This record gives sequence, C-alpha cells and structure tokens, in this order.
Amino acid sequence: MSNLKLRRLLSYKHWITVLGNLRRYVFSPQVALVDKLMFLIPVIVYWVFPLDLIPGLPIDDIGVTVILMKWFTSRIQRKYPNV
Repeated sequence: MSNLKLRRLLSYKHWITVLGNLRRYVFSPQVALVDKLMFLIPVIVYWVFPLDLIPGLPIDDIGVTVILMKWFTSRIQRKYPNV
C-alpha cells in the first residue's frame, strides 16, 4: 500500500466523509432496501452474537463495522452515482 493511500485511510477528514455518506445512503429512499440490509444485517449480527475475536472488548466489533462501512459506501457510490 502506498504512503498516500495509507495517509488517506488514516485521515480524520476521510472518515468523516465516509460517515456522512453512510448516513445519507442508509436513509436515502433511492437506495434499495436489499442494499441497505447488506450492510446492516452483518453489522448487527456481529455486534449481537458472541462471535467476538476479543471477548469483552468492542475493539474488534468496531473494526468489523469500519471495514463494512468502507465497503458499503464504496459499493453504493458505484451502484447509485446520483445519490
């Protein structure tokens, strides 16, 4: 991974943008419910069921959620470019 990509990935501004896009996509009526559930169900299942890599600490839960947020927002940006 190049230094520029790593710097962008660790950027506060980048993650604020991802969170804003996530909120916009989840609440948008233009995004199909099936697409929204492809993000929400895995996140909820991972947080609720005891499949934790590190029991008792939410660090791995947060990590999985962040990875899924990034995947979901990039997928929706490609699938729904006008949202």
